[in-house]
Amino acid sequence: MLQTDISFKRIQELAIPAIISGIAEPVLSATDAAVVGNINEFGIESLAAVGIVGSFLSALIWILAQTRSAISAIVSQNLGAGKLNELHNFPAQAIYFNIALSVIVLFSTYFFVEEIFKLLNAEGLVLTSSIDYYNIRVWGFPLTLFTFAVFGLFRGLQNTFWPMIIATIGAVLNIGLDFALVYGIEGFIMPMAIKGAAWASLISQTVMAVIAFVLLLKKTEISLKLKFPLHPEIKRLVSMSFNLFLRSVALNTALILATREAAALGKEYIAAHTIAFNIWIFTAFFIDGYGAAGNILSGKLLGERNYSSLWKLTKKVNGYNLAVAAGLVLFGLLLYEPLGLLFNKDEKVLSIFYGMFFMVLICLPFNAMAFTLDSIFKGLGEMGYLRNVLLGATLFGFIPVLYFSKYMDWGLIGIWTALIVWVAYRAVALMVKFRRKYIPLIEN
Repeated sequence: MLQTDISFKRIQELAIPAIISGIAEPVLSATDAAVVGNINEFGIESLAAVGIVGSFLSALIWILAQTRSAISAIVSQNLGAGKLNELHNFPAQAIYFNIALSVIVLFSTYFFVEEIFKLLNAEGLVLTSSIDYYNIRVWGFPLTLFTFAVFGLFRGLQNTFWPMIIATIGAVLNIGLDFALVYGIEGFIMPMAIKGAAWASLISQTVMAVIAFVLLLKKTEISLKLKFPLHPEIKRLVSMSFNLFLRSVALNTALILATREAAALGKEYIAAHTIAFNIWIFTAFFIDGYGAAGNILSGKLLGERNYSSLWKLTKKVNGYNLAVAAGLVLFGLLLYEPLGLLFNKDEKVLSIFYGMFFMVLICLPFNAMAFTLDSIFKGLGEMGYLRNVLLGATLFGFIPVLYFSKYMDWGLIGIWTALIVWVAYRAVALMVKFRRKYIPLIEN
């Protein structure tokens, strides 16, 4: 069997399409935020609502989308071990598992949405706008989970090209629909304000799911016919997904607490935090493209038991991502003011944003290390350790710093200090684990 190619060219072939497909979801949210934030009437309240709902929906999506990583890891490991033909009915069972989870979560939250947003300190017009936006956009949730499951299958098969095509179409469509539906087209479409942004996202998610369905059937030999008995790998999928579920609960606890504390400071502060958070998420998914390449190749290398190449891959991908992070920091410094104006024109909101945006830039190198190793560990199937790292980072890093900074009245600077500590904790813990477990395997 030929050894897995981890050359610069091969990594770019996987990473660049993964970067483009990875930023689709944050582009959807960021476009919604930028467009509604510039509505003439109630722009600040609309921006705050998109920030609150976006934070909550991202939490749900990230929690359940972790099955994508589990599916990718199982498929790539079987591919590396030369056992791909033994998976037969696993892909269809994995996809239906994903859809079932999304439907359960959707209905468990749909009827309590007002109470949920009140817990996030939404009130008045911000609360009303949040509910209006959520009640439309939430129906795209199962569609997104289906699409992510298909992405997981493609990634496991070492293919990031088709996910890129699907995500690009969805992002471009969402941008066009945002402008058309939020602001309206004179004589054709009445302005729908924040509801228009929600419809734009829902339509885009529907189109992406349809394209994913067609490409899966046309470009692979995978069947979506559900057959029994359950494949033996389903047990491992459930175990991995459960650990990643707990991990994501810890992850999103931190992000939701950050949003909640920002909202408690006032509508201008949550608006500024929303701008910073959308930029941070965009850069995070940008950085995650090389992480995706590491995820895809590490699983296959583990299946081959090729630990020497695994170590070389880890060093390469970390180096590439640190370079990407440095470029993003430079980009942020050069466009410090225009980035804020892209989302909102209110002087107070922009003043708050400009006073804390440097914290987002400081976070990026830590993101590069943490997200790269996180993706590689997913490819290796180390879901239990990833769970423990996120729990530790949230309980012993983020939460103590967050509430200490609140006591010290540091405002958004304190919230983002907690986020930096949280990401740095993860990076260090994963580096230590890799050196302790996988470097000795090379020597043996």
